[in-house]
Amino acid sequence: MSESAERLGAGAAGGAGPGGGDVGAGPAGGAGAGGISRDELQAVERLKDAYSKVKGEVGKVIVGQEEVIDQILIAMFSQGHCILEGVPGLAKTLMISTLARCLSLSFNRIQFTPDLMPSDITGTEVIQEDKVSGERAFKFLPGPVFANVILADEINRTPPKTQAALLEAMQERQVTVGGVRHPLPEPFFVLATQNPIEQEGTYPLPEAQQDRFMFKIFVRYPSYEEEFRIAERTTATFSTEVERVLSGDEIIALQKIVRRVPAAPHVIGYALRLVRQTRVHEGDVPDFIKAWVTWGAGPRAVQYLLLGGKARAILNGRCYVATEDIRAVARPVLRHRIITNFNAEAEGVTPDKVTDKLLEITPENDDGRPVEPEVRKAFR
Repeated sequence: MSESAERLGAGAAGGAGPGGGDVGAGPAGGAGAGGISRDELQAVERLKDAYSKVKGEVGKVIVGQEEVIDQILIAMFSQGHCILEGVPGLAKTLMISTLARCLSLSFNRIQFTPDLMPSDITGTEVIQEDKVSGERAFKFLPGPVFANVILADEINRTPPKTQAALLEAMQERQVTVGGVRHPLPEPFFVLATQNPIEQEGTYPLPEAQQDRFMFKIFVRYPSYEEEFRIAERTTATFSTEVERVLSGDEIIALQKIVRRVPAAPHVIGYALRLVRQTRVHEGDVPDFIKAWVTWGAGPRAVQYLLLGGKARAILNGRCYVATEDIRAVARPVLRHRIITNFNAEAEGVTPDKVTDKLLEITPENDDGRPVEPEVRKAFR
């Protein structure tokens, strides 16, 4: 690990485990707010600067899509994976490859097709003969999944057994071939794309497999001004060099710091209330949930709301998570976990609309009172 990464990770490895830490530790004990050490507080400041630089470097190549880039970075520092949904031609591949270059990460793109086999992704064993001794032995040839950033292009175009091979690698962060485990490089991050306008001959991901993805991100059309700049750049001689901002070791250290960011009980309670209200079969749920929702979000949604909120707070230079951070990541966390029914589809109600209504009615405090505007402003 590099010297800068050791500075970033100081205290993270030797302290409490993920999500733990001595929340009440003060400056006298060598720790800052919420059990984060002074070195880690400095790392938070450096990450805030690096975050601005990364967006600036990506902006040299990609026009617009700031919200998408924000959500991808939040998921990356939370050790999560993403589904990207958007029509062809919105520079999804270029965006991810540029981001990987900024972060000094290896990048592979896998084009999913109906005839793609699991071994085409994970790798396979071949017989290799030793020319000196004449002995033959199996040698493992790693597949394209052995990279830091994987773009799984059109994941819904390949059969379930191949999808399952990738999802196992995502969950376990390792590949097993011939009874031998092969760990994947760290950090490891998967972005799976889907085309929303063409569903013939596809194999949609089951809800249980979609639940393994932290975010579902919509990549939308650019604005008029953005598309003008895209047309201007791509039809002329244009090239730019992207500067490397962070290393892989530094990202790993920062991922550990994200999990040490404290979340107050009322923030955890707010995330719980948001998620539990989506479960139509629970006791006290809003009437619109009963009318529009078939199935609600599970416990992973609460975990990803909190992790996403912590990463967002860190990227904005704060060492605590607030309800504003939970609200900011609610849509990408819940949109693929809330299953709407026929009534909702007939009325044009989407999971995002359900989430928006939940955000409107869910109190931020345990006693049901909204947070005062002055207090909200102080914690931004």
